[in-house]
Amino acid sequence: MRAADSDRQAVAERLRVALEEGRLDLHEYDERLQLTYASRTYAELGALVSDLPAPAGAVVPTPRGPAVPVPVEAGRGLIARWLAEVWEPWLRAVGIVLAIWAVSSLASGEALYFWPGWVAGPWGAVLLVRTVTGLASGEPQRWAAERERRRQRRAEKRALKRERKALAQQQSGDEAGHGTGEGAGSSASEPAHRPDRGDLG
Repeated sequence: MRAADSDRQAVAERLRVALEEGRLDLHEYDERLQLTYASRTYAELGALVSDLPAPAGAVVPTPRGPAVPVPVEAGRGLIARWLAEVWEPWLRAVGIVLAIWAVSSLASGEALYFWPGWVAGPWGAVLLVRTVTGLASGEPQRWAAERERRRQRRAEKRALKRERKALAQQQSGDEAGHGTGEGAGSSASEPAHRPDRGDLG
C-alpha cells in the first residue's frame, strides 16, 4: 500500500525523537531519513522504525484503505497545457526557419523556394499523430501525474535538506557549548595550580 507525505513526516519525526534519545547516532539518523523520504509504501516505512519504540501518543502510519489515485488536474486547462508542451518545440523551430526564409527572400528580392515546408511538414505530421493518439489514450492525465510526482520529489528533497541543515546547526551549537564550558573550567582552575614566582625563588 502506498504511503502519503504525512506518513513520511510521521516517520521522520519518530527518527528525530530517537536521535534525541540516543537510540540512533547521527549517521544512522541521516541514512534512515533519506530512506524515509524515498519510501513509497507502508512496508518500507515500517522497516525503518521497526527496532524503535513508538513515542507516547505517536500514531503509527497504517493504510487507510484501497489506494485511490489522486486527481491531479482535469478539463480543458490540462489538455491545453499538454498540447503546449507537445507543440512548443515545433512552433519555435518553424518560427525560426520561417524567419530565415523570409529574410532570405527579402534580401534576394523574390520569393525563394519554400524549404521550411520540409521542416514543418514531416515533424508536424508526427506531432499530429501523437496528439490524436495521446488524447485518445489519456496521455495528458499521465503527463500531469508525472509532473506532480516530480514536484513532490523536489519538495521532499528540499525538506530533507532543511532537516539536515537544522540538525547540523543543532550539532554545531551543542559542540560550541561544550567547548566553551571546558575552556572556562580550565582557565578558572589554572591560576590555582600555577606556582608563584616568589615561592620558586
